Amino acid sequence: MKVMLVFPPNWTPTMPHLALPTLAAYLRAYGVEVIQRDLNAEVFDEVLTRRYIEQAVSQLRHDYGLNAQKQPVRRALPNRNQVLWALQNGERLAEKVQSAKRMVRSERFYDGTASLDAFEVIIQALEVASLPFYPASLHLQSYNSAYSVDNSQALLQGVADPNTNMFLDIYRRGVLADIEREQPDVVGISIPSMPQMLAGMTLAYLIKEAGLPCHVTVGGPHISMLRDELPRVPAIFTLIDSAVVFDGEVPLLRLTEAVANGHDLADVPNLIYRDGDHIRVTERKIPEKIGELPLPDFDGMPLGKYLAPELVLPLLTARGCYFGKCAFCNVGYGEAESFSQLRAEQLAEQMQTVREKYGVRHIFFSDEAVTPRNLRNLSAILAEAGSPLHWGGCVRFEKVITREALDNMARGGCRMILFGLESASQPVIDHMVKGTQLEHMSRILHESAEAGIWNHTFFFFGFPGETMDDAQQTVNFLFNHKPAIHSAAIGTFLMERYSPAHRFPARYSVKRIIEEPDKDLAIYFDYEVETGIDADLAETIMARFIDTLPGRSYPQFYANDVYRFLYASYLADHDLPMPPWLAPPESSGD
Repeated sequence: MKVMLVFPPNWTPTMPHLALPTLAAYLRAYGVEVIQRDLNAEVFDEVLTRRYIEQAVSQLRHDYGLNAQKQPVRRALPNRNQVLWALQNGERLAEKVQSAKRMVRSERFYDGTASLDAFEVIIQALEVASLPFYPASLHLQSYNSAYSVDNSQALLQGVADPNTNMFLDIYRRGVLADIEREQPDVVGISIPSMPQMLAGMTLAYLIKEAGLPCHVTVGGPHISMLRDELPRVPAIFTLIDSAVVFDGEVPLLRLTEAVANGHDLADVPNLIYRDGDHIRVTERKIPEKIGELPLPDFDGMPLGKYLAPELVLPLLTARGCYFGKCAFCNVGYGEAESFSQLRAEQLAEQMQTVREKYGVRHIFFSDEAVTPRNLRNLSAILAEAGSPLHWGGCVRFEKVITREALDNMARGGCRMILFGLESASQPVIDHMVKGTQLEHMSRILHESAEAGIWNHTFFFFGFPGETMDDAQQTVNFLFNHKPAIHSAAIGTFLMERYSPAHRFPARYSVKRIIEEPDKDLAIYFDYEVETGIDADLAETIMARFIDTLPGRSYPQFYANDVYRFLYASYLADHDLPMPPWLAPPESSGD
């Protein structure tokens, strides 16, 4: 039995996602041959080459003329100045892009002035690479498709459109030929997020177009959120044979066994599959507890191709969220939440194993939130071992997280905490069932900063019922905690499928959820509120707040979680202060 596991673009290409290594470890434990292909890393590595950028410039000259004076017949045309800029700068960027990539993958990344130039070259090279496929665009943080991926008809068009889909040619020259050579029984495509939908389904389309004799299945959080919609959209099953929903270890193993042995798929749990002219749905299975799963297996992942100065590997301390009540969050995707966690001793053993096997010294916990118990016990184990590893992850503002606990975490190698602040208005916090209190939020931010830990916060404007005064309280809180906050992710409230706010809108000041009939694969929805800030006003508040933020001398250090984490570790290693996010760069040392 042979399976090829594929992770498509676009996920920030700075470390592996856990989906493939987790599935690979489980399947390999049962004797399945597994090939792992992180196309996210591979595509960025391919695009950021002199050859690819030169080809993009050549294509622009062909399509638009030497001075961008031509107007080819296309769905949409970029601004002429964009094309002129790419024609004038493309050759220079092509010459520099591979050295820029090497810079970001080296210790020189921490030299702010040198790596800023490299970072800008990469950003601009991606702009040039994307222009021939306008209006689609590939960025370090996301992929913007030319077609709406929440509309099945548009998705089916987008996967086959060579004028806007840059993945078609890249896949044909790479992974498609490898699938034809390797002849796996099953190709499993992981689609954790909406920006990966077109890229993932493009590979499925190419496999079917080529008539390759393998079973194509998709899975991941985004697919699980569409579990009720997919059976109603049979056209999607012209691209795929099946979809695995929720945790995939057992279903994928059973699917592989069934396909390899020619058995019926009806006994494969958690499966939506095509059976002739019918779409069938099988029985759900309770997920495996994390303690019953093997250590994620990164063998075969392109560990040298990630765009980071040092290798960072993800691990999980738990499956699910130990709190699991926040009204804006769809953890569990509307199903009864099952939470299980590893003991601190198991975690420390896993961390030590990947350290020895892959030479890694940075571990990022990809949990919803690490429990206080594991924070306490893991820190003690690692501190006693001399803090051989640096680590970070998401943590809730819990009363039991004391100054002593934070000091111990820092001694045990913790270098960054990601806190879900969400709002600094206690009525809004209570309304969204966040379960945190301002007094502890304030104390923990100050004490963790004093302990030498980088504090990253998430917050957003526009939770239903939030007022302008509530939003101002959040802004005031942030500025009142300048020294204690080192970075932040800002957003507006999203009405996401299966979140409590989506399932029970009346409880959360939502008058109406707007479902558009043509968006048959939607996971986000427009809505109307009973009281308070609406979605448009929330966007305005966010934009005005962003306008007040001080610039950063070296924004590359803040571009994503991995860069922030590594920068925080670098500062700690060199006994350098961690610059406050809301302080101007000249006063913060950034």
